[in-house]
Amino acid sequence: MRITRTVAGRSRRVAVLATTGLTASALLLTACSSDDSDSNESSDANGKITLTVADYGQFGYKEAGLFEKYHELHPNITVKEDTTADEKVYYPKLLQQLNSGSGLADVQGLEVGRIKELVDTKADQFADLSKVIDVSEFVSWKEKQATTADGKVIGAGTDIGPMSLCYNTDLFKKAGLPTDRKEVAAKVSGGWEDYLKLGEEYKKKAPAGTYFMDSASAMFNAVVSSNAKQYYDESGKAIYKESPSVKQGWDLAAEAADKKLTQGLAQFNDPWKAALRKGTIATVACPAWMAGQISVNAGDANKGKWDITTAPGATAANWGGSFLGVPKAGKNVEEATKLVKWLTAPEQQAAVFKAIGSFPSNTGAYELPEVKNATLPYFNDAPIGQIYADEAKSIPETILGPKDAAIKDTISTQINNMEQRGTKPDDAWEAATEAIDKVIG
Repeated sequence: MRITRTVAGRSRRVAVLATTGLTASALLLTACSSDDSDSNESSDANGKITLTVADYGQFGYKEAGLFEKYHELHPNITVKEDTTADEKVYYPKLLQQLNSGSGLADVQGLEVGRIKELVDTKADQFADLSKVIDVSEFVSWKEKQATTADGKVIGAGTDIGPMSLCYNTDLFKKAGLPTDRKEVAAKVSGGWEDYLKLGEEYKKKAPAGTYFMDSASAMFNAVVSSNAKQYYDESGKAIYKESPSVKQGWDLAAEAADKKLTQGLAQFNDPWKAALRKGTIATVACPAWMAGQISVNAGDANKGKWDITTAPGATAANWGGSFLGVPKAGKNVEEATKLVKWLTAPEQQAAVFKAIGSFPSNTGAYELPEVKNATLPYFNDAPIGQIYADEAKSIPETILGPKDAAIKDTISTQINNMEQRGTKPDDAWEAATEAIDKVIG
């Protein structure tokens, strides 16, 4: 979710992009003021305003130098960021602050796995951004996720997670598999079932101590994310027990665990990072933000040993993404909405993409050279700007539910148990459903 993209996964790190530089005019955009924002602005005796931004993991604003740039454009405004490493810690605190109406930042990061719950239960506590941002600028499904039934928009889109497949060319070559992007894409063109077949091919000649994939739970998330209907239906009913996408993902995860195609590592934990560094993982389901995780944790010693191709199957998938919202209880609502508009404009999203690899949700960024011509040197100069933009434009509009994140995390935990502890699939599924039912009621 913006991180794991499960939710815990958002402690992302920097991915170095080879792009053309940002132009001065691109970053010298100013935002229009809100037509209907509250006017409870707070400044000191000298008219100086400090705007606070609370987020989780890594949104990339610091790395892209955007807060400093905003101060240059608006000398009376200083932006301070308060970052929580783990979104699972961040979100309960946000709910407490919303319930009490105190302690909120001027701008709050909102995870896609939580957005439906916030839209349904907390929308009246956020400023309406529908007249501040142009929702048509974003991929069609993005802003719908943050929009209430009566048209109120509680969050402006930041990044999205179009899916790809990252693979270790060094391990593929040693296992006798093709390493060319197009050839690898062809091997898995039939979908995630083909991906497992490729895994069986890899296993036959795999270098000792290596595994085809890092985590079956990651594959599960990728499979589910490629479907419009996931854990809830249009009426808001939880359907995860009979959802075709959940069943497909679960069955494939169980097969991967049974055939020992996975190293069974919970993503982003220390053993997972160590495995990347040691080069024991051949493939990783790779939403856009994952490239940064791999490059940082695999380290310089593995530069050039990785590549990126399109994800298995013909259906595009999105895994993760976030929003920026402005709580009404904040001290600087009007100025906060201006900052949000500026941060989510194409040029600023392109700057974040260049800095850390978070792929823009604002489609205006896709034609900017910083995105369109982007390659990743670490991944054999993979043309990620092209790969991710093509994916982003064809991702289906998904149905979100209030407890998507909790359901996903609980199922992922039980998949990890199948991998690590040898838990039987039926027992793992029973444990998952019992835990989920207690959460969703």
